[in-house]
Amino acid sequence: MDCRRCGKVKREQLDFLADNPLYTKRFAYFVGRRCRQASISDVAKELKLNWHTVKALEMQYMKAQLERAGTPGPLAIGIDEIAIRKGHTYRIVVSDLLRRRPIWFGGKDRSEASMAKFYGWLGKKKSSRIRLAVMDMWKPFRTATQAHAPKAAILFDKFHIMRHLGEALDMVRKSEYARLAGRDRRYIKGQKYTLLSHRENLTLEGRRALKTLLAANKRLNTAYLLKESFGQLWDYEREAWARRFFENWRSSLKWQRLKTYEKFAEMIERHWDGIAAYCRPENKVSLGFVEGLNNKIRVIQRRAYGLRNEDYFRLKVLTCMLPEL
Repeated sequence: MDCRRCGKVKREQLDFLADNPLYTKRFAYFVGRRCRQASISDVAKELKLNWHTVKALEMQYMKAQLERAGTPGPLAIGIDEIAIRKGHTYRIVVSDLLRRRPIWFGGKDRSEASMAKFYGWLGKKKSSRIRLAVMDMWKPFRTATQAHAPKAAILFDKFHIMRHLGEALDMVRKSEYARLAGRDRRYIKGQKYTLLSHRENLTLEGRRALKTLLAANKRLNTAYLLKESFGQLWDYEREAWARRFFENWRSSLKWQRLKTYEKFAEMIERHWDGIAAYCRPENKVSLGFVEGLNNKIRVIQRRAYGLRNEDYFRLKVLTCMLPEL
């Protein structure tokens, strides 16, 4: 249109148009909702659009989702890292455990400096309001949290701790496999996941195989029972009871020749404050959300295989738990 004041030709801005002026916002939001259920290629084929057009419309939709969600002010956060490609390339994911959604994705690695970027983005005032931080036993995360959120209680994630114990059991299994090779090998060959699984998750055939396996080797039986019993640590409501249980569990390792379990017990001793924090009523949060979010992110990675746009991946992660527009 011609402007009578300046004599120049200008284009009128219409609120209902998308960033791509050939499409409306309503259509862009429709494309964004379809991309939550299907890949970009499938949506582009369905709507007969260019692949890059669909990707741009979906990114506009996800930015609108984040804008509507607003700036978070979390009281309890979950911190974890995710590998975005090979070569130990990590990004940090921070989630709000009360609202059950990711709120920050960034950093260049899993260092203390990268973790400090989150607290810088959140702001000093909101960081001081954080009362609980759930994380794995990674020192840079703990150091950055203590420096920028001094009122936050540190709580170590149960799933990461049990993963370390599972690795200790795996080392015992491998050592017993080498010892029994050529003699009672049939009792242990191919039974790795039978040992690492919970008994209630096994089939009838799996329980029979487990019974035969443990009967063949007392040391392996002891290691399996110690792993199963350690999960009771998170059932106690008082720190003194939890401490007594851990001391009894640790004393049961004597004369068992389980070196990997002894190292695991020493690690728990060093990080006891972050484990005993779960006994306090104010720290009772869902510890499975962080691990569930990791599984959801892996699904997003498989669906977006071949994409190299990190900004697009960040938007997908931050909006995966938000409601549709």
